[in-house]
Amino acid sequence: MAMVSKEHMWIFEIKDRMLLKANDFICMLPHPYLRAYVSNYNITFPTKSLMSDNFTVMPCGCATISVEKGSSGLNVDLHGPITKSYTVGSQANQLEMMVSIEFKPSGLYAFVGTYQSELTDRTFALETLDKTFSRLISETVEKSDNINDLVIGLDSLLLTNMRIAYRPELMMALDEIKKSIGNITVKQLSGNANYSERQLNRIFNQFVGSSTKSFSRLIRINSTFRMLKKHNYSLTYISDVAGFHDLSHFIHDFKLVCGVTPQEYRDNMSDFYNNTIRF
Repeated sequence: MAMVSKEHMWIFEIKDRMLLKANDFICMLPHPYLRAYVSNYNITFPTKSLMSDNFTVMPCGCATISVEKGSSGLNVDLHGPITKSYTVGSQANQLEMMVSIEFKPSGLYAFVGTYQSELTDRTFALETLDKTFSRLISETVEKSDNINDLVIGLDSLLLTNMRIAYRPELMMALDEIKKSIGNITVKQLSGNANYSERQLNRIFNQFVGSSTKSFSRLIRINSTFRMLKKHNYSLTYISDVAGFHDLSHFIHDFKLVCGVTPQEYRDNMSDFYNNTIRF
């Protein structure tokens, strides 16, 4: 079976697509026409030096398709929109390789057409939702014997299988939430989109997988991750910049969403994965 190997990490030719590269990991942009829907592709050769057994994915409201190569062959899994943190380290460290397609908020809907609220915080084999799409992804990974072919193959597959155009009102609401880092009311959003609050929530549950209010809170929490990396920023300062009412509300909401406090996240940062480029 010809597939990408770790040696190919250093001969990736599409330089303008590369976001990050390390000994065991490479992160790349998708084709420009896909970037409204897909955040990035990751190729990982898991090791405990790269991720501990406690390595945890932080909630971002986005979905991921992962192709995992282990002792039993290839598995293609779907991780629905994530609104709760989940630990992946111990499982990932048993794999030889993992290829991930990380979607932007609402991005997966364009390819599977399934109400995202039915997929939220669920992980299962993609073939149970779309057998053909799962097979095509698996075949793309299997037949690619270098990273260039893999990236081009994923681009082609996704461009061919894009089914559904988004409502402009949804894209406008998503942009407004991102620009305000979640500090905008559902009433304001619904007024700007000319929908009732109930209709807008229905659209968000269909395309994004969570309510408008819940997604706004996720955006606000995600806006704090980069600031928490700067140890000269106090938690009070971060709370104020992110628009929380006060520090206690910031700590409460952060722990409610992420399962740890902001300080616990800061103290153990290497154990957490958050992809801020999705926003």
